[in-house]
Amino acid sequence: MLQDTGSAQDLPAAPRFGSRTVAEVLSSAAAVVGVPGFANALALPSARRVCVVMVDGLGQSLLRQRAGHAPFLRGLASTGRTLSAAFPTTTAASLASLGTGLPPGRHGMVGYDVLDPEQDRVVNQLGGWDPGVDPAAWQPHPTVFERAEQHVPTVTVSLPRFADSAMTRAALRGGRFISAEGTHARVAAAAEALASEKSMLMYLYWNELDKAGHRYGCQSGRWGDQLEELDGALRTLVRRVPADTLVVLTADHGMLDVEARHRYDFSADPELVAGVRHTAGEPRMLHLYLEPDATEAHRDALLAAWRRAYGSRAWILTRDQALAAGLFGAGVDPAVRPRIGDVLVAAREPIALFDTRRQPGTALEMVGYHGSLTRAEREVPLLTLAVPGRR
Repeated sequence: MLQDTGSAQDLPAAPRFGSRTVAEVLSSAAAVVGVPGFANALALPSARRVCVVMVDGLGQSLLRQRAGHAPFLRGLASTGRTLSAAFPTTTAASLASLGTGLPPGRHGMVGYDVLDPEQDRVVNQLGGWDPGVDPAAWQPHPTVFERAEQHVPTVTVSLPRFADSAMTRAALRGGRFISAEGTHARVAAAAEALASEKSMLMYLYWNELDKAGHRYGCQSGRWGDQLEELDGALRTLVRRVPADTLVVLTADHGMLDVEARHRYDFSADPELVAGVRHTAGEPRMLHLYLEPDATEAHRDALLAAWRRAYGSRAWILTRDQALAAGLFGAGVDPAVRPRIGDVLVAAREPIALFDTRRQPGTALEMVGYHGSLTRAEREVPLLTLAVPGRR
């Protein structure tokens, strides 16, 4: 095994798993509705029904910057809190932490795509799972819903294509799934389901902001339009849910825009891929996996090359440095460790890094990105939209 050398460069603080991250949201909600074995780490208000709204891509800084598009949410911001997304700040990692209550080092969803050591190939963990990967084996820990469904009705309201997706089966399995395509359909389905039971734990997913951000940018008019639609839909939801319902909102990550001139094909530089067997991750948080026979000298040469090229614009560190810093949480599972790159490159400036040998050139056409450790990417809101007895 390669031994670590040197120290990580001025890394931001690791997510505070167990107290102030997305991993505590659904588990705290389960505690609120009386599911044994869960702690209300976030001190959520008492309620018989809880609806957790997960808005993909709604970072805390974006909510502040674009507050003019969200008068309802803006009015609640003063009483809200800031949580940390999981690391990497990507949907697979944060939704798995939400769904299991665990940090990525335990649940194993450590990137958008990562190395499957058994197959010696990079596998996607979001929308294009490899047929050789069993979601329930890849993420074997019981989910919050699996633990809760024996004690209280549990419901997911989300888009039809996620009903039996591999991501759902890995990180959010359990309970009843209600499919609803549009925003108004999801609001109606959520309100109707909540009214049908005396107690309930619900998860309601919104992905439109993230899609608009990737395609048009999170500073675009299209993104603002989606925020306005979300804001109106959530106002309607709060009016329609039963009076004893707690509705809270959080997000899986933030986002920032990257200009075309700052989107780089790192694979064009031989020094940056020398001795690298696989590349994976996100354009703002790369996993680099060395050849099996790599030595410390190979690893150190790669670190030096990356630091020469991007040392002022990215945090460049080894797997051991990332684990020691607690980025993936405490107690990283031995089976998860080799899924994490030997070398990690986390962007600190607004840049995006691509390996066009395995990624299509169209990937560089995206505008909005996330995955790294900047505040824009890792800080997400926790807003209380409705509290029993306060409407």
